[in-house]
Amino acid sequence: MQRYSIIRLTGPALVLLALSACAGGNYRPVADTPVRIGPAYTIRGTTYVPATAPAYDAVGYASWYGSESGNRTANGEQFRPGWITAAHTTLPLPTYVEVTALDTGRRIIVRVNDRGPFALGRIIDLSRGAAEELGMKAQGHAPVRVRRIEPSEKDRERLRKGKSAASLAPVPERELQRLRTQLAPRLR
Repeated sequence: MQRYSIIRLTGPALVLLALSACAGGNYRPVADTPVRIGPAYTIRGTTYVPATAPAYDAVGYASWYGSESGNRTANGEQFRPGWITAAHTTLPLPTYVEVTALDTGRRIIVRVNDRGPFALGRIIDLSRGAAEELGMKAQGHAPVRVRRIEPSEKDRERLRKGKSAASLAPVPERELQRLRTQLAPRLR
């Protein structure tokens, strides 16, 4: 009889505990494993083919997003606008990239954990936190270089916790000029 009473009392508590876990969004924990590449997918008539791309290095435009707070990212994590994260159409999730603002030479390390942007000419969508750190939030979009990197474990850990990675020195003006010339043909 005592065993039945314990089950009868703990049963509803377990159900409530399980339901409260669902109410929290049931997001994937922030982690670097497993890395997901995923199958090809089509958005608005354009097909994107995710790939490992260890030497990814591109020049284009970045935009930022932040109103989706609490939504699930493409790799299952909770989107937090203040964190230093980004969306990319084809890089593995997660991936770390160095983003350089071609207007200022400012560089930051960003953790890619979502898919996007799906706008012509945009190569990366930064979270509000990343846009602020890069100094482009007021502009809305900016010319950038995005280069895949393998940061230190200390920087990875900081980014997984929503903090900024170590500061990087700005890109010298001569290098910025070279990168801007790569961007120029795309503007025509």
